[in-house]
Amino acid sequence: RISWISDIIVVVSSENIETMKTIIEKYGHKRVTVVEGGITRHRSIFNGLKVFAEDEFSSHLVQKPEVVIIHDAVRPFVEEDIVSRVVMAAKEHGAAGAIRPLVSTVIASAADGCLDHSLERARYRASEMPQAFLFDIIYEAYQQCTDYDLDYGTECLHLALKYCKTNAKLIEGTADLWKVTYKRDLYAAESIIKDNLSQQVCVITNVKETLAQVGFLLPESLKSQIKVEAISVSLSKNDSCLQNIISGQCYNFVCVNDERWAIQETQELVEMLEKSNIPLLCPVVLILVNLDISENNSFSIGMEDLTMIKKFARETKKKNILVYGLLIQYK
Repeated sequence: RISWISDIIVVVSSENIETMKTIIEKYGHKRVTVVEGGITRHRSIFNGLKVFAEDEFSSHLVQKPEVVIIHDAVRPFVEEDIVSRVVMAAKEHGAAGAIRPLVSTVIASAADGCLDHSLERARYRASEMPQAFLFDIIYEAYQQCTDYDLDYGTECLHLALKYCKTNAKLIEGTADLWKVTYKRDLYAAESIIKDNLSQQVCVITNVKETLAQVGFLLPESLKSQIKVEAISVSLSKNDSCLQNIISGQCYNFVCVNDERWAIQETQELVEMLEKSNIPLLCPVVLILVNLDISENNSFSIGMEDLTMIKKFARETKKKNILVYGLLIQYK
């Protein structure tokens, strides 16, 4: 999602290489090269750096960059702004990294298990990712590393200081740099993703007068809570406005129609979503609103229609698209 990053090296354990390649292919990721990692953090990072500099990796055809960014996959919510700030600082100082205030006091225990001393929390910061380096500096540092560094070290900024005398610029990071480490973090990460995806909805209505009226009232009532894109269009026309909304990675759609569920037109929307570049890492929600404007007072749905919408919903769920049906009797 950051266009100015030219290449992405993903370092994974040997048993997960094929799984990672499947993920890259499935979701159409570009600029990605998969490299086998080592048994420790520093050995894995070194393997990733070698792709740019050593002949044995020449088949990857990856050009050596001026600046390289090192980031942990367990910090999935990093924003472009902090990446850019770290990179610009690295270009000026040779190395840079994100930091955050300590939330707990760090203490050291003695051999007998009792308190030895504690650190003055105000003087220290937690080292976070991303970190960025002039490539030649960090690569030279790793080339000079001892086996002890590679096996027991964790801090890349320290290696740049120790072996290349490069003092890293420390950049205050944002709260979203926390690590997904424990099971509870997975639930928190899922909630953040869902919250972000639920902030925008596209309301699609037919151009008919009654439907256009509803198509106006619905977005107006939603605007106080979320961002709303409202369009009046026939889905079968493959409207460019709708294409732009989909390419903007909108994950929520409300389709208002007075035809009985309009499955054919909805199928065209599903096909548009499949052909788009939107990564279906999280479900797309598609709500079909059938507006019943007949004089019939009965509020019901035929078994044939119910079976059809259920079948359609089951098929689209396999594509990570959740379809719901809503019947409204309108007077």
